[in-house]
Amino acid sequence: MIAGHNRLHLSYCTNIHPSSGLAAVRDNLERYTVPVKARLSPEAPFGVGLRLSAAEAQELMVPGALEAFRIFLDQRGLYVFTMNGFPYGAFHGQPVKAQVHAPDWRSEERVQYTLHLARILAGLLPSGVNGGISTSPLSYRGWVAPDDEGAWEVMTSNIVRVVEALARMHEQQGVLIHLDVEPEPDGLLECTGDLVGFFQERLLQGGARELAQRLGESVEAARARMATHVQVCFDTCHAAVMYESPAEALRKYEAAGMRIGKVQVSSALRVDLTGPDRQKAIDALHVYDESTYLHQVVQRSHDGRLVSFRDLNDALATAPDAGACEWRVHFHVPLFWDGPGPLRSTREAILETFGVLRERPFTQHLEVETYTWDVLPPDLKVSLSDSIERELRWVQRVL
Repeated sequence: MIAGHNRLHLSYCTNIHPSSGLAAVRDNLERYTVPVKARLSPEAPFGVGLRLSAAEAQELMVPGALEAFRIFLDQRGLYVFTMNGFPYGAFHGQPVKAQVHAPDWRSEERVQYTLHLARILAGLLPSGVNGGISTSPLSYRGWVAPDDEGAWEVMTSNIVRVVEALARMHEQQGVLIHLDVEPEPDGLLECTGDLVGFFQERLLQGGARELAQRLGESVEAARARMATHVQVCFDTCHAAVMYESPAEALRKYEAAGMRIGKVQVSSALRVDLTGPDRQKAIDALHVYDESTYLHQVVQRSHDGRLVSFRDLNDALATAPDAGACEWRVHFHVPLFWDGPGPLRSTREAILETFGVLRERPFTQHLEVETYTWDVLPPDLKVSLSDSIERELRWVQRVL
């Protein structure tokens, strides 16, 4: 749906719905998205942040399947403007943890999956609307050595192959699609500086030279295409866990010539370790220590030093040192929730991001991404449709 005075496309990501197969994707849209549209956008089309696994995307490659899916969406007043291409396979009901990064951008499987999503999005985008596909931060940090030049060259070249396809779609079909790279704690690209460095030092250098050869154009023209087709998925939860100021991060991206393809509106857990409730807060975290998703923890000390823990159980097994003043946990909590009790949220990062957005419309796409409803503590669980509606209304209100 359209939100804010800047006329932004706002939706939620359907990665919150477990699915196995295209039929299940359609069932989830019918069961959840259509009723939410009826409540929030009864007279106007309602945008969808669509998530398809690689297997589901492959189903839409069958002749006639994509057109049938588009008709299904059209008949229900739904349209797709963004897709989540980060998780490749199953995302619910089984341990995912670091495997959410697999296969990574060193692999042919990741390239083909992303190309399939691009073809699908090109067939679903409404006229005049640009589309984005969010993707992983290349790999998991522990899987690729910083000095593994061969791996970096392969990942750069694979991104270039996707950009080439997107550039040809733009020229031949008039459809503008961008690949939105999503930094994440413990990802190979985990913060703003990492992504800016990859963009400037890899994509705009060797990557642009390769793209120029593929397209038969100048390196400068290829660099312009790179800036058009490689953008940023700015996840407010991830930025907050890394203690980044959204306003400063957005300034860095702009200074580097990078555009924000999508803001994923999400909130993390925040734990104050300075007050009398320090141990109570740590104890309260145990209910969030679950086996499906990776819940990275970043500790900040009074001297500003950051210490990372691979998962929440690792942090809970290590008592914070005397100088620790805060933990931030990569566990998506509802946008409208901020306590009460010893645990709070990083909702302020969302508000800061929206403050910048009100001043200058740096993106057209907003996607709420609270995908943890199945594993939230019981006191935070209500009807899923009600939760989706409540989060979207919260965004509308604070925009």
